[in-house]
Amino acid sequence: MKKILVTGITGFVGSHLAELYLGRRPDSPKQTGEVWGLMRRRGQRDLIRHLESDLHLEEGDVTDAHSMERLIAEIQPDVVHHLAAQSFVPLSWTAPSETLQANLMGSLNLLEAVRRHRPQAVVQVASSSEIYGQQEELPVTERHLPNPLSPYAVSKLAMDRLAAQYARSYGLSIMVTRAFNHTGPRRGVSFATSNFARQIIEIERGEREPVIWVGNLEAGRDWSDARDIVRAYALAVQKCPPGEPFNIASGVCRQVGEVLQQLLTLSGVRAEIRKDPKRQRPSDVPALRGDSQQFRKKTGWIPEIPWERTMRDLLDYWRMTLNGKTWVPS
Repeated sequence: MKKILVTGITGFVGSHLAELYLGRRPDSPKQTGEVWGLMRRRGQRDLIRHLESDLHLEEGDVTDAHSMERLIAEIQPDVVHHLAAQSFVPLSWTAPSETLQANLMGSLNLLEAVRRHRPQAVVQVASSSEIYGQQEELPVTERHLPNPLSPYAVSKLAMDRLAAQYARSYGLSIMVTRAFNHTGPRRGVSFATSNFARQIIEIERGEREPVIWVGNLEAGRDWSDARDIVRAYALAVQKCPPGEPFNIASGVCRQVGEVLQQLLTLSGVRAEIRKDPKRQRPSDVPALRGDSQQFRKKTGWIPEIPWERTMRDLLDYWRMTLNGKTWVPS
């Protein structure tokens, strides 16, 4: 049986990827193997609590080189999905050093450990569409020159290119994926779509006044459902050539304000919209829309979850969470 290691397994994307590999979804692979996960010693397990009995969890931190050496040497994984990261863009402005340490040096520690102890492993490194920044022409292809506009984007670009260099220099099977924005149930409350959904459900429950606090509603983003994204990650390690970057995107650009209005419509909640200056970024990308034709040709992947279902599931996630229940895929 194959051993599949997921760094960042306790996070939003990691939890959905674990479900996919554990056969908890209709589109799960017929044969997967043992699913191992890396989690911090003081990390939260809430998002994978319902999966723990079927997972092999190891404590450690990607920023600790010794921890990564021990992990790879002991587990000897066949597949590694590297998702562990500081993933909140606004936080990178106030904690740039921590962001670079986690995203760049953490990735270096993992790749070095794979090179030294398990060079035959297939590794997927989760880069980001944020590396492209503002572009004159949309949609964005892999040929567009990066233009990072935040410390987070810089850290992901450095990680992206480091992974490609390790693939070329050492002959390692490293796949670089550049996912555009993704959301859905379990998305952290710091992120706009999930933050809106929680505010709406709190209003629905009578726990706050009918006011939604927002940041920049004009920004446009290419969102996919996280469950489609993790299916793409599983396909990447099977079908993509090493070292080349691949965009993963829906190809549809939606404004943040449009998403908020859809959540309000689906919930039936009526509320006043107020801007919060604290939610504004020092610099922001006006619009992003991705071209994922290269990835689709290699893997046959297409987004399958309708956007309305993503929004409904996000609202239902907060209804259940605020009632102290666990959301699981149906």
